[in-house]
Amino acid sequence: MRILVTGASGWIGSASVTQLLGAGHRVLGLARSDEAASKIAALGAEVVRGSLEDLPGLRAAASRVEGVVHLGYIHDFSRMEAAARTDRAAIETFAQVLAGSGGPLLIASGTLGLAPGRVGTEHDTPDPGIHPRVANAEYTQGLARQGVRAIVVRFAPTVHGAGGDHGFVAVLSRIARQRGVSGYVGDGSNRWPAVHQLDAARLVGLAVERAEPGAVLHAVAEEGIATRDIAAGLGRFHGLPVQSIAPDRAVEHFDWLAGFYAADAPASSAITRGLLGWQPQHPTLLQDIEAGHYPGA
Repeated sequence: MRILVTGASGWIGSASVTQLLGAGHRVLGLARSDEAASKIAALGAEVVRGSLEDLPGLRAAASRVEGVVHLGYIHDFSRMEAAARTDRAAIETFAQVLAGSGGPLLIASGTLGLAPGRVGTEHDTPDPGIHPRVANAEYTQGLARQGVRAIVVRFAPTVHGAGGDHGFVAVLSRIARQRGVSGYVGDGSNRWPAVHQLDAARLVGLAVERAEPGAVLHAVAEEGIATRDIAAGLGRFHGLPVQSIAPDRAVEHFDWLAGFYAADAPASSAITRGLLGWQPQHPTLLQDIEAGHYPGA
């Protein structure tokens, strides 16, 4: 199958490109910059120059393929609404090209905000107030009625691995080094889901090949790691004390990450595993911390 991948040079996207190529697909990777183009070419994919804002370019690229894996997103917390609008326009453009073809259109979403107080499942719907991107996932599911094999993959908020994760845990590691203490909020019993980068990419590949129209899948290997255990792992690696941070001091200590890190956000992937036979096989988050993949430099 010929597949266009947006975000192809990114953390999840690059691993997904490798997964898809290994499965025998022909991959076109969208590249905004020379650096991204070089990385995509090195992976063995064909480079398509363009950006998520260039709708005519996206339409032209999508017309060359049989499916789209849309992992690109403008992660700018200061322009969340604008980023969601750009994302929606890109999804609509891909859907127009793929309409009636039955080809896959896979988009990325997240598991945060699914089911406060309990383990969220694929049947739950996130609160739209969590992020304006949530509405785009709901729109995508409805594209099945237009003859598009629409697939929503909700990724755990931490997709970890060696040599490139700049997400939440990398930020926590940097804060620990700066503050001289590895912290958690309150009693640290709140849970944080995670998945290894390569397991996430494997799920993307399986979804492209096997998922039914309208499917919602969870890229979650560990449904909930206590944040105090994450802090303890970082503390051991850095040789730092581990300390509870009072909720009223969380923003002072963790800055913008405080609200996310204090959330209890466990999520299950049992339905996904049953549908696609996906079984995570790579190291856990705590194993990756212990292995030194989060130096906090």
